[in-house]
Amino acid sequence: MTDEPVVGDDEPIDLAALGDAELTSQMHDDLYDGLADEIAEGTQILLDRGFSAQQVLDDALVEGMRIVGIDFRDGILFVPEVLLSANAMKAGMKLLRPLLAETGAKPVGKMVIGTVKGDIHDIGKNLVAMMMEGAGFEVVDLGVNTTVDEYLAALDEHQPDILGLSALLTTTMPYMKIVIDTLREKGRRDDYIVLVGGAPLNEEFGAAVGADAYCRDASIAAETAKTLVAQRRASVTT
Repeated sequence: MTDEPVVGDDEPIDLAALGDAELTSQMHDDLYDGLADEIAEGTQILLDRGFSAQQVLDDALVEGMRIVGIDFRDGILFVPEVLLSANAMKAGMKLLRPLLAETGAKPVGKMVIGTVKGDIHDIGKNLVAMMMEGAGFEVVDLGVNTTVDEYLAALDEHQPDILGLSALLTTTMPYMKIVIDTLREKGRRDDYIVLVGGAPLNEEFGAAVGADAYCRDASIAAETAKTLVAQRRASVTT
């Protein structure tokens, strides 16, 4: 038996020494593991190598979060792990956001989201907002206990593609219908894709209140949003 040290697998990787494809792949792994410092470093390295902000966003961050979303949907990853991944994504976005604004790059779409009036639960809503950002959307988060008037004001100000309504309490679920009915009464229901979600909801409830879709988790919400926005834009151009 020798006293020679054993080299572990957890030694830090020299990101700058990796080729472009290797670095992008490593960033997918680092996002999966929720390593914010490494994501910020990798983002800066790619930018220094001449990658556009949009290319870094699409190839490294959005693709990495897509992988996270699949494993979250399939029950391989859980909420705490996805929150770490989303936090790592934010570290990269902090560097990219001002560059994207300078170039006028357009997001995949825009979403206004809030937990409905009477409900102060926000973990699920926050996770949806993070996954939507990870999918390339601009997200306006109204927080919790959001009234009809607050939703309407945000829709007026931000002109989003999507309105997201969240609830965790069964007692606050009916308020989703109040919001959607108000939009209908004002002739504005068809202006937005309305997504609803929360632990006590199901597809039947989503249909009953007049939502475009019920999303059972944050990953499904991001996938559904991309699909519905693409469909709507395609219908406008045809």
